[in-house]
Amino acid sequence: MTDLSSFSAIADPDGTQQLIKAPASLHASHLDEADFLNVVRLTPLVSIDLIVTDGNRRVLLGQRRNRPAQGSWFVPGGRVMKGETLDAAFTRVVRDELGIASVQRSASRLFGVFEHHYDDNFAGAADITTHYVVLAYSITLGGAVPIGRFDQHSGYAWLMRTEVLNRDDVHPNAKAYFR
Repeated sequence: MTDLSSFSAIADPDGTQQLIKAPASLHASHLDEADFLNVVRLTPLVSIDLIVTDGNRRVLLGQRRNRPAQGSWFVPGGRVMKGETLDAAFTRVVRDELGIASVQRSASRLFGVFEHHYDDNFAGAADITTHYVVLAYSITLGGAVPIGRFDQHSGYAWLMRTEVLNRDDVHPNAKAYFR
């Protein structure tokens, strides 16, 4: 019997599928930009968004530095990497987006499953949209916890839910969490 673990199915433009020997980069947790752009073009991505609240019923938003939704205010979040468990992805996203180490997924509550569609992509390449399937988790942080990773966001703001819904600079996908 043939070991198929190093093969991947790809779809031709006419919709037929082929089994090809996958390059090693497809089995790594990080793809090069060209390979990742092809993934974005062909498939939805799985991500985790963080609905972070404080003790005063405010939610945390960050102003995005990166595409898609660059410049918009959005909840912190990040994609799940190939081979990464949801628990590991959650802890990494909290660390990478908020600068807080060792927060476990068990300390959160599943808020819901959402879909996000964007007209652009991380590379700004023409005619390639981005589709996310998002697992949103809610967590509450105390006011004394320092928050922020300014390589990810140019600023952070604690806002009441009504403020989130009324601001024009909050992305519609972020607003959907609070309707």
